[in-house]
Amino acid sequence: MIGNRLKMAREAAGLSLRDLQDRIDGMVTAQAIGKYERDEMMPGSTVLLSLAKALDVSPEYLLSKRALALAEVDFRKGPAAGAKDERAVQAVVLDHAERYLELEEFVPGAQITWKAPTAKEFDIQSVEHAEIAAEKLRTLWKLGIDPIGSMTELLEEQGIKVIAIELPQTVSGSKAFARQAKTEAALIVVNSSHNGERQRFTLAHELAHLVLRFGDDLSHAQQEKAADRFAGAFLIAQEMLRKIIGKSRSVITMGELLDLKRIFKVSIACLAVRCRQLGILTQAAYTKFWIGLKASGLVDVGAAEPEPIPAEVPGRMRRLCLRAVAESIISESKASELLRISRRDLEHLLDFQGA
Repeated sequence: MIGNRLKMAREAAGLSLRDLQDRIDGMVTAQAIGKYERDEMMPGSTVLLSLAKALDVSPEYLLSKRALALAEVDFRKGPAAGAKDERAVQAVVLDHAERYLELEEFVPGAQITWKAPTAKEFDIQSVEHAEIAAEKLRTLWKLGIDPIGSMTELLEEQGIKVIAIELPQTVSGSKAFARQAKTEAALIVVNSSHNGERQRFTLAHELAHLVLRFGDDLSHAQQEKAADRFAGAFLIAQEMLRKIIGKSRSVITMGELLDLKRIFKVSIACLAVRCRQLGILTQAAYTKFWIGLKASGLVDVGAAEPEPIPAEVPGRMRRLCLRAVAESIISESKASELLRISRRDLEHLLDFQGA
């Protein structure tokens, strides 16, 4: 039966039952579509094809019996994001995760299993403990103190599937697990419409939610602050920052922070906060500097950053798909379906023209 998948695809498209009825030119009524979603009726082949086309999915997707579910989803969102937005986002994420996992099954050796670290440093009893956890993870992943070039590539090397999709502006991202039978895959979702600085911080923040184990005494707000502290420490290793800018400063210039931004690929505001967290800036110096940043609009969500960082673009799924086509593991039509692109766009990718 197609009920759950049809409803998920409809919500991912942001359509009501009436909207979907209109999109298929009234071939069947909204009431009939509702019965399909409740598995009280099964559409005929002509209606099934029309529904699939209207929802931009394949008929095979609607008919698939793969039982995949999202678990432990926790979207970071602004107060304007409602339940409807969240359901639509979850539907899109689940569809993307399913295609990703299906592709991995085709390619030998492609599956990378995420393993959360077990060291005691990841037991967090205070916001400040997150700093230690970030340093420990850098050690475990052999990152040293160097800046991180690509957060998406790093996370996917560790078995975390990064999904960058266009989300409501109020939604930053989420961590989640895609579960099927006895297997599960770790996911981090990031808003593809956000700037690179915000994306990198979101990826590091959601990584915190995958690795940190919060004590019972920490409130939700404290857990979010700890995840932010982890993100800053993971992206900007304190030893490297102190080497570059010094251990104690009473004044810091915007030009210096811009140089640091080029190195660490984070926002100006993130760097200022990091300098205060590590005691590099005194509270008085930080307060004065922060007032200047606010006046410049650089602490606002979605601020226009100087020398903006390019967006993080996950590439592993696309690479696996192109490899599978090149090795004749899957057809070009299957690759188009998995990547949700046209055959023409796929041909461009295969021929370097879409680089």
